[in-house]
Amino acid sequence: MIDIKFLRENPDVVRASQKGRGEDTTIVDKVLVSDEARRVAITEFEALRAEQNTLSKAVAGAKGKEKETLLERGKTLATKVKEADNKRAECESVTKDLIMQLSNIVDPSAPIGEEEDFVVIEHVGTPRVFDFEAKDHIELGKLLGAIDTERGAKVAGSRSYYLTGSGAMLEFALVNYAIASAIKAGFIPVIPPVLVNPSAMEGTGFLGQASENVYHLEKDDLYLVGTSEVPLAAFHMDEILPVEKLPIRYAGYSSCFRREAGTYGKDTRGIIRVHQFDKVEMFSFCHPDQAQEEHRRLLQWEKELLDAMEIPYRVIDVASGDLGSSANRKFDIEAWIPTQMAYREVTSTSNCTEFQARRLNIRYKDENGTKAVATLNGTLVAIPRMIVAILENHQNPDGTVNIPKALQPFLGAQRFELV
Repeated sequence: MIDIKFLRENPDVVRASQKGRGEDTTIVDKVLVSDEARRVAITEFEALRAEQNTLSKAVAGAKGKEKETLLERGKTLATKVKEADNKRAECESVTKDLIMQLSNIVDPSAPIGEEEDFVVIEHVGTPRVFDFEAKDHIELGKLLGAIDTERGAKVAGSRSYYLTGSGAMLEFALVNYAIASAIKAGFIPVIPPVLVNPSAMEGTGFLGQASENVYHLEKDDLYLVGTSEVPLAAFHMDEILPVEKLPIRYAGYSSCFRREAGTYGKDTRGIIRVHQFDKVEMFSFCHPDQAQEEHRRLLQWEKELLDAMEIPYRVIDVASGDLGSSANRKFDIEAWIPTQMAYREVTSTSNCTEFQARRLNIRYKDENGTKAVATLNGTLVAIPRMIVAILENHQNPDGTVNIPKALQPFLGAQRFELV
């Protein structure tokens, strides 16, 4: 959540951010009104408590009728203190509920607008010109015995699939390469839980605008994560991190689950938009002053992986209306998909500033006191989409697929053969 002190001092900035996201601006004034009531309630409660403490000291030194009078007064005061405390707690709860509805403040450098209003930062590589009719990843997957969507749908419904043979081996190679790269860059590898409690899901901002895509196990009140960003962010929940150890970086490998609500008719063919997939996610806890520089580092590591896969791509600065509620700025990398003649998102990285850390109560301590850390996340490799990009960009006329040099040591071959 955003800093209430910042909101009090800069309400117009928060309103402009909400407007840029296309979200409700009236919540800002509701928070301010509620916060004022909260502060009044706290003052009244503390005044009554102080009076109660003074009275207690007076009772200790009183005798006879005076003591009886003071004790009677103490009973009345105790009732008032309890009522004031209840009012304070209620006001604090209302204020928290309201402020939790506000998204992170958009970075002034981010483009303002809807999904299509992104800004292209750079193009890397040149899309391949085929001298034969290119096959899509589903046709290639069948020829290679790598992808089976028909049996996936039979067993698990639409948007489900099997990776078999070379498809499964390609996933293992991608994961191993990504983790090895992350370790080299100083990340700690993690295999996190994929079932998390409500506080972890809410703390990372996935029970707001993104809740429609979350799988909830009502009987257990647990959630299946849509990204390992959630358990990685919550890893240090309610902790104070040593400032001298920042940034602390983790690379989490996990399965991810998404309902894909609201995407009816989109990417129904193939494995671009599916309900379950595996991913290697980078996550960083850093000093707020380091956050923008750390964001660029995460983007660079993502670019290096795309370079290693020998795939043309572009980097975009995501527009304000397409940011997740926790992000104040996000960069996407979109790989060229030949059969779609389009760039499609394969990785993204977000700077969440102190927004998630305030919700999760993750802080650092230095000579100036205890403050919230900044959190950042970045997808190093989302398996299905990377498989799509590799198969389609490196295909041969006969349906075989050349393996990027970076993955050949993990696969012990130079190309995927037909089955």
